[in-house]
Amino acid sequence: MTAPVLHHPATYDDLLAVPENLVAELIDGELHTSPRPRGRHAVVSSRLGARLTNAFDFGDGGPGGWWILDEPEIHFGPRVDTQVAVPDLAGWRRERMPEIPQDHRFRIVPDWICEIASPSTAHLDRIVKMPLYAKYGVAFACRIDPEAQTLEVFRLEEGCWLMIGMYGREQRVNAEPFEAIELDLKDLWV
Repeated sequence: MTAPVLHHPATYDDLLAVPENLVAELIDGELHTSPRPRGRHAVVSSRLGARLTNAFDFGDGGPGGWWILDEPEIHFGPRVDTQVAVPDLAGWRRERMPEIPQDHRFRIVPDWICEIASPSTAHLDRIVKMPLYAKYGVAFACRIDPEAQTLEVFRLEEGCWLMIGMYGREQRVNAEPFEAIELDLKDLWV
């Protein structure tokens, strides 16, 4: 099943009408849909999420103080439901978001996002979503490519993304904003 063809600027109602087997996002009046992640993508997301959740959400082997979530629906900007993105992973420092919202909409800009590359989303992630994240002040971003076995880490500086690290395959890294723990990249790959 595919998303509906629209002949008008998309609205949040259009996003809600997208079949559940697709990820739907609404950016600058355009509805973007993509298939659910493939197996390798899902493994990388799950493993990274588990490692960060243990250390930064539960405080097990790390400092705690964060919420780390899979595929949250984030609503950006002052106009409700007009800029909606779904990163693969996102994190909020608890001092900025003390409680999880009651519904599925996250209106507080995350401190960190992670996009995991796939053939169907690479263009959207780099060309559409990364500028959106910068515009609304997400402080850190990372991109992971499961096929190339790479991790790129970015910090927002003066409204622009600055790459602060590129890592691969079997490297062990302490990457911002999670430098309090060492992440063994070989543990992510299938």
